[in-house]
Amino acid sequence: MQHFELKGQLRQVGNKAVIKAFRRQGLVPCNLYGAGMENILFTVNAKELKGLTNTPYSHIVDLNLDGKKYTAILHELQFHPVEDLCLHVDFLSVSEDKPISINVPVKVSGHSKGVQLGGKFTQNSRSIRISGLMKNLPDDVTVDISDLGLDKKIKAGDLSFPGLQILTDKDAVICSVRATRNTAAAATEEAAAE
Repeated sequence: MQHFELKGQLRQVGNKAVIKAFRRQGLVPCNLYGAGMENILFTVNAKELKGLTNTPYSHIVDLNLDGKKYTAILHELQFHPVEDLCLHVDFLSVSEDKPISINVPVKVSGHSKGVQLGGKFTQNSRSIRISGLMKNLPDDVTVDISDLGLDKKIKAGDLSFPGLQILTDKDAVICSVRATRNTAAAATEEAAAE
């Protein structure tokens, strides 16, 4: 999994006026927490943060807070309801020896048999939630759709990856191929011809 470096400055607990002043300066208030540690409040530059928040990929974040280093993942983001502004970020501290739960993008590969027969391919899930040690976490997971026929689905329960546990509901549909009117008409004509 890719790492993303982010520098921040420690801050004190503040009221609304203090938080708004940070945002006017182009800073985003953040919080770092995890098991066995005190919450750490800090701010980061909003422009630097966009490289982390405006991507479909998940990253391990290497935080540098006034010279002290932490390893974390994005836990929660809050955006302004109208403008494209990040209002607050929560980071979760992680370690290399404990499993991490994270969302990763799903990519598809291959040419579906169902699509070759005229079906319509739909990717229902763009990401899945997985758990694993930091060293085993991929940037994305690839699903082979070569054997996906007409009116067939690939569900999260059908997937398996070495060293990873899939946390997404087993019945969640990742992708499917459904018959269209044209494929149904062609099948009816073939049946009538026989």
